[in-house]
Amino acid sequence: ITAEQLSKYERGAFLWHWHPEIELTLIERGQIEYRVNAQSYLLKEGEGLFCNSNTLHSGQMRDGNDCTYRTITFHPRFIYGYENSCLESDYVSFITENDSWCALRLLPSVDWQQSILEEIKKIVQLWDDQVLGSTGYEMDIHISLCRIWRDLWDYFRKQPNGNQTSWAGLERLRQMIAFIQENYAQTLTLDMIADHVGLCKSECCRFFKKHMHMTIFQYLLYYRVQQSLVWLRSGESVTRTAQLTGFSDACYFGKVFKDYMGCTPKAYQKKSGHPNHMQ
Repeated sequence: ITAEQLSKYERGAFLWHWHPEIELTLIERGQIEYRVNAQSYLLKEGEGLFCNSNTLHSGQMRDGNDCTYRTITFHPRFIYGYENSCLESDYVSFITENDSWCALRLLPSVDWQQSILEEIKKIVQLWDDQVLGSTGYEMDIHISLCRIWRDLWDYFRKQPNGNQTSWAGLERLRQMIAFIQENYAQTLTLDMIADHVGLCKSECCRFFKKHMHMTIFQYLLYYRVQQSLVWLRSGESVTRTAQLTGFSDACYFGKVFKDYMGCTPKAYQKKSGHPNHMQ
């Protein structure tokens, strides 16, 4: 359970990623443009989102407005207990393994969704109170999550089990992103990425830009810059950071870094409290 604020992310956005855990989000202030697979949601204060297991998701500011929100991330096993139980097969995997149900916007104007939002608030309060030494909060959190899941299951079991919202390109896009993230520190070419997913170069570029709203090269540079922040904050030299993150030289790294971050790598280090005068 974490408290998040978009302005604390570089450029007011968090990158596409996925994980096996389920994520519940509650917007406390402001708004966020939240993308899940091929769908986009503009979430406002008081609203929430159910984000299913293994879905691609990202978030960013809309019109420069900040957003403060809470996220509750938990593995499906927290609900079903042990593998191959009836809870897993009948109530959990029924939802988590259906690509049609990647996410659900939770609105306070819908009674049953408002109940879920109230349970999320209760979980947040329980989590905050445990710092003060409260007891039994783990059990209470588990009970609230089970109530939430019961309401979600009751909703999804009444929905058509079709593919209206499924995204045939999800796995291919996931493969492309994973390949870039695993190999960003090396020399990475379009040929290598296209070969990895079995597409020609032109279709690879078209496909990626259609779904990511940026070119492969733009994403690669952005991801490299994001990874460089960790090294710079640790006090690593600019030259060594450039090498570690796949840039051809420190000068080019500095130019790209400034384009994305609005300052030089040295200035960023100084601002983050790790000045380094080494080249």
